[in-house]
Amino acid sequence: MNNCSQDTMKEYIPGNAQEENNCNPDHHAARLDHKDFERLSGFITDEFGIKMPAVKRIMLQSRLQKRLKELGFINFSDYVDYLFSDKGLEDEVIHMIDLVSTNKTDFFRENNHFDYLLHTLLPDCYPPGSRAALKVWSAGCASGEEAYTLAIVLSEYKEKNPLLDFSVFATDISTRMIRTAMTAIYKEDRTDNIPLAIKTKYFLRNQIQAEKKVRIIPELRERVMFSRLNLIDDYYATPFIFDIVFCRNVLIYFDRTVQEQIILKLCSSIRKGGYLFLGHSESVAGLNLPLRYVIPTVFTKI
Repeated sequence: MNNCSQDTMKEYIPGNAQEENNCNPDHHAARLDHKDFERLSGFITDEFGIKMPAVKRIMLQSRLQKRLKELGFINFSDYVDYLFSDKGLEDEVIHMIDLVSTNKTDFFRENNHFDYLLHTLLPDCYPPGSRAALKVWSAGCASGEEAYTLAIVLSEYKEKNPLLDFSVFATDISTRMIRTAMTAIYKEDRTDNIPLAIKTKYFLRNQIQAEKKVRIIPELRERVMFSRLNLIDDYYATPFIFDIVFCRNVLIYFDRTVQEQIILKLCSSIRKGGYLFLGHSESVAGLNLPLRYVIPTVFTKI
């Protein structure tokens, strides 16, 4: 991000996407044995709710290699001993969970949700001429694409109803992802699925052409506030009671009991009559929740 500051950005101009080259695998990487995997996976599940079955051992081994090298460990046993030391629990756990958590997202991912928000929910609940201060939460925002997509959609609707004010609160367990999201800088090919009119309106392109990066415009960045939050915490220290909460493609990483606990806590942060959006692969069937079905994976709090 070094050369992609606001000063080097200009109006968006379409360009060709460019993919990163894959790194060659390290054949001398440390190996994570069963004993150390059990210690790590048990801790990750207990403290963060993330399912970590045995089939994820190689994935966990791969993701933590960088930390071993940075800290100077040549094997996982020493790293795990350090992680569970007083210093490790204070300093290292947050780096470990940054690497372990999955952060897959895109602008306008599962776009029918945003179509429903723009063309149905907002006109029905906040018709032109009505005054409101809309509070929206993107829970599990990863690197920020969903949060900024919400801000774009709300900004588009605000043109039809200038009396509507809005803000987006966005959270993730990964401090690394939060830092990325706060910069609002993305590789240009991340916006390939966005209509040109929207890109021109809400994205700035880096003047250093070779870098092929874009940045969300300042007016939109000011609408989004980021914070770290662990969804399995006993209590969510959120700044608002929300009108709309997006928590999509996050619950799939938790078991059914934890899913119910998380949704109940999300509901406690939603006003009565507010809305909860889940991912298309997620279901609330069989769970005891204060929610009423609206359309697939969209619910209103009762």
